[in-house]
This record gives sequence, C-alpha cells and structure tokens, in this order.
Amino acid sequence: MKNRYVVFALLSFLFLHLGGWAQSDSLDVQNDSANVSALEDYSRRLAEIEQQRQTDSIKKEALEAQLRLLKMTDSLQKQELTRQLLTLDANEQKRMADKKARIDSLRATAKAFPVLGPDNDTLFYVYSKVGASTPRERASNISRKIQVLYEDDFLKIDSIVVMPSENAWDIVYGETIIMSVSENDALWDDTTMSSLAEQLKTKIQDSILKARTDNSFFKILLRSGLVFLVLLLTWALVWAVGKGYMRLQILIEKNKDKWLKDLSYKDYTFLSADQEMQVVLFLLKAFRWLVYALLIYIALPIIFSIFPFSRTWADALLQLIWSPFRGVLVAVWEYLPNLFSILVIYFVMKYVIRFVKYVFHEIEAEKLKISGFHADWAMPTYSIVKFLLYAFMFVLIFPYLPGSDSNIFRGVSVFIGVLFSLGSSSAIANMVAGLVITYMRPFKIGDRIKIADVTGDVLEKTLLVTRIRTIKNEVITIPNSSVLSGNTTNFTSEAIDRGLIVHTTITLGYDIPWKEVHEALVEAALRTELISKEPNPFVLQTGLDDFYVRYQINAYTREASKQALIYSGLHQNIQDVCNERGIEILSPHYRAARDGNRTTIPADYLPPDYQTPGFHVKVDKDQAN
Repeated sequence: MKNRYVVFALLSFLFLHLGGWAQSDSLDVQNDSANVSALEDYSRRLAEIEQQRQTDSIKKEALEAQLRLLKMTDSLQKQELTRQLLTLDANEQKRMADKKARIDSLRATAKAFPVLGPDNDTLFYVYSKVGASTPRERASNISRKIQVLYEDDFLKIDSIVVMPSENAWDIVYGETIIMSVSENDALWDDTTMSSLAEQLKTKIQDSILKARTDNSFFKILLRSGLVFLVLLLTWALVWAVGKGYMRLQILIEKNKDKWLKDLSYKDYTFLSADQEMQVVLFLLKAFRWLVYALLIYIALPIIFSIFPFSRTWADALLQLIWSPFRGVLVAVWEYLPNLFSILVIYFVMKYVIRFVKYVFHEIEAEKLKISGFHADWAMPTYSIVKFLLYAFMFVLIFPYLPGSDSNIFRGVSVFIGVLFSLGSSSAIANMVAGLVITYMRPFKIGDRIKIADVTGDVLEKTLLVTRIRTIKNEVITIPNSSVLSGNTTNFTSEAIDRGLIVHTTITLGYDIPWKEVHEALVEAALRTELISKEPNPFVLQTGLDDFYVRYQINAYTREASKQALIYSGLHQNIQDVCNERGIEILSPHYRAARDGNRTTIPADYLPPDYQTPGFHVKVDKDQAN
C-alpha cells in the first residue's frame, strides 16, 4: 500500500520532467538563434582576420626567400627584411590577441551546447560554429556519432585517432570524422588545437568504455537489486513511521486527562482539553505526512542515481524542489532592506500618532485650551488626524511593497479603488455628514434631542451614524446624512443654564374669569416636582375660539431628560387644582347644559350639600294667551 506513494511520485516526476524537456528544447532553439547571431558577427570579423593572415603569410614566405638569397655584404637590406618579418610576427600576435579578446567578450552571452556520451552524461561543450553548422547542430551531430560508435559491437577503441587537416584537427575513426577541432574551439578553451583534440579524443574513448562497463548484464542486474533494496528500505521506513504514529496516538489518548488541561484565563476558556487533543492529533498527522514526503524525496534521487541514464533526473528533481525554496529565500533576503525601511517608517509614525493622541487628550480634559477650539472636538479631530497620518504612512510605505512597481499590482490597486468608490458612495456621504455634525455641535453624548419624529437621549455619535435611546428604551440608529438634512431639536443644551420651558394647553369656557384660571394653572405648575420656582411659571392665552379660551401654562425645568414625568405630574396637578377651585375642564367641545345636569367635578371636591340644579322654564305670556 505504501509503495503506491513511491510509484505515484516516480510517475509524477517523469511527467513533469518530460514537460520540462519540451520547454527546454524550445528555449534551446531560441538561445541557439541568439548564439548564432552573436557568432555570425564574430565569424565575419574572423574571416577578415584570416584573409589578412593568409596575405601576411604569403608575404612572409617571400621575405624569407629574399633573405636567404641575399649575400652577407647586403647588411642594410637584410636589416630591412628582418624588420618587415618582425612586423608581420607582431601583426600575427595582435590578430591572435584580437581573436581571444572577442571570444572572451562572447563568453558572457554565448550559450554552450553539451555533447552527450552514451549514458547521457555531458562530455564537453561546443561554443563555436564550423562552416554552416551551428553550435547546437555540431553538438547534436557529435553526440549522435558517439552513440553510433558505442553501438558498434566491433569497435576498436584504440582506432579513434587525431589527425591534422587544413586549418583544423580531426578526431577520426576509420573513415568517420567524429568532430573537427577548429582554432576557435581552441581559443574558447585557451589551448592549442592539437592539445584540445587529444583531450576530447580521450574523453570520447573513456565515455564509451565506461558506458559499456556500466551497461553490462551484471551491472544492470546489480543496479536492479540496489533499486529493489532502496524500495524495500523505503517501504520499511514508511511502515515503521506508520506503526510509530499509531502507537504514539494510542499513548496520547491514554494519557489525555493527565497531560492535557483546559487552557483558560479567569472565566474564559481558550481551548478545552478535547480541543487541545484535536490540535495535537492534527499536528501529529501532519508530521507523519511530512516524514513520508521526506522519505520519498530522499529515496527518489537515490533510485535515479543508480542507473547512469537517470542520474540527471536526480539533479533535476533536487532543483525542482529546491529552486522554489531558494527563490523564496533569495527574495526574502533581497527584500530585507525594504522591510527595514517599512519598519522604520511604521515605528516613527506610531510614536508621532501617540504624541498627537496625548495632545488631543489634554484638550479633551481641558488641560490645554485653544481659543475657538471646543473640548468635544478633540477626539473627532484626533480620529481625522490619525487617519491622515496613516494614509501618509501608507503612501511612504507603498514604494517598498513587493511588486508595487508591476503593472499587475497597479491594475489591482485601481480596480479596488473603483470598487470602493462605486460601492461606498452612501458611506462617504454619511462620513462627510458626520464630520460636519461634529463641528456644528448640534448635540453631544447624553443630550435629549428630537430628530424628525424620534425623541431620546444620544448614546453614540460616530462618523457614519448617530444612535438614540428613546424613553421606551428603544435604540434607534439614524444615518448622519439624515441627521444633517433634517431639523434637530436639542432639549438639553440650554436646560442647565437658562432652563427648559415645558408647556401644555387647556381650553375653558368664557364663563370662568381668566384671572382665576391663571392662578390655578400657576399653582398647579408650582406643585409639580422638577419644575423650578424661579423663574416663576407664567400663563399665555393663545386663542379665543368659538366655544372656549386657550390657556397655555409655561414653567421652567432643568431636567430635560425627564419631560415625560414632568408633563404627567403637571397634568395631574392641573386637574386637581381646577377641581379644588370648582373649575370644570369641558374642553375642547363639551356642550355644558347646566339646567338639570350634574357638574363634571368629582364628588370628592363637591360640598356635602351640593344638589343637582333644576330646569329653568321661561313662558312667554303673550304667546300663551
């Protein structure tokens, strides 16, 4: 069962590696074309140098012939010919130095192509072209010819020899030219053509002999046994890890009550013993799979390294796993200076904000007073300043963020900004209204206010909403834009200093003297709790209607949040005083017919000898006669 993981990992790696080969081929073609472009310019220059070299060589031979024909007495002419020969030698050395310098300049950009041996191991690299063959084509042809020699059962390894040819040295087997070593090849390796040809011949011979030895039947059988041994050992380790995991799990479950306790602070439990058990089991399971992955990761390179043809796979597998981690580590290391800059900006701004907070706290506590700046503006203003400081900090940090200069990062930033602007128009309107309300100071926390048809005490005032608690303990949330667009009545702002006037209206008939009504209403107001004696209550007659007179009692109170209780007490006292003074409250449209009707005053307020009045009948004698 466990071997399935190994097989699956092998297949996955082969699939990925084959895909990587396909991509590598396409990249090689591109690099080869770039390499050819660079080398073509060098080849043109080389042709010019070679043509000049041949001309100088012919001239040198002619000069040497003339020098040999001269007599001993012609010393002046000999000196001239010798000087010309030395000039030609210097030109030749200069041409060779020029060739070497140009090749050195190509080393940084030109790509080398490997020549592979029978076991797909790299024997050497090809940098330069020969004739119409590109470096990649040369490397491919040489690798193919070496493979053909390896597959030749009658190959005589000592018959591979090096032979000079025109402007090159050839590595030959019979009539097959395995490769030609040009002057450019020698310059790339900083040696002579003959020496380089001998070195390459030796490498080719050794690779063929080694491959034949490695691929013998005994070697294949031995390597197959090693693969089986590695697989068996891997399976044994996986089985041992699984058994150890099961035993450790049983041990933890047995000692759960002893080892695990509730993780709590005061009355709050962060993790119960059962939750801690689940966390431990999860971590244990994750560790088991990590060990499995590590075993497979170690086993696969070992298996690949056993057979020569798959040894490169081991390196590829190591690079496949290590390259992402190495890339992350390198990226983190290179990002450390930017990270340090971000931390410096953050900590500086953090202490600046602390200082600003301290200043505004002093203003709120009225220890620091600024002319024209109210204390209740302190914390809202601090919130605005803090937001601006954080925004400024983000602007400073933004260039140091990873990928901030990429088009993708900028596109995402613009997209998020558009979404925010489209989806938060109402929120921004409420925020602006909240700022305006803060500096208008129409109310503060705890004030009794009325907004539209909502009356209550202010609980909370934020940038977005205002919360009010009514006298029925209902908490109502009102958007700040609605508060700003409507009227706000503040009952508390003047109640402490000047007093809030509570008022109510009653209607009484014209048959009651107004002075008596004034006295009754003032007495009722003075009897009411929470109504101030000074200033005195007063009465206003607000209307003379068809059936009654309107009387409005006005009284001062400094308890704006207890209006409901005050009005209730005032109405009770108005009823009591009117009843005591024999004033009937027949408003608003009560038709009073006193003939034969009992008064509406309660019996407790009537004298003991009260009698219901009788009917009065008036007879017109003239009409009766």
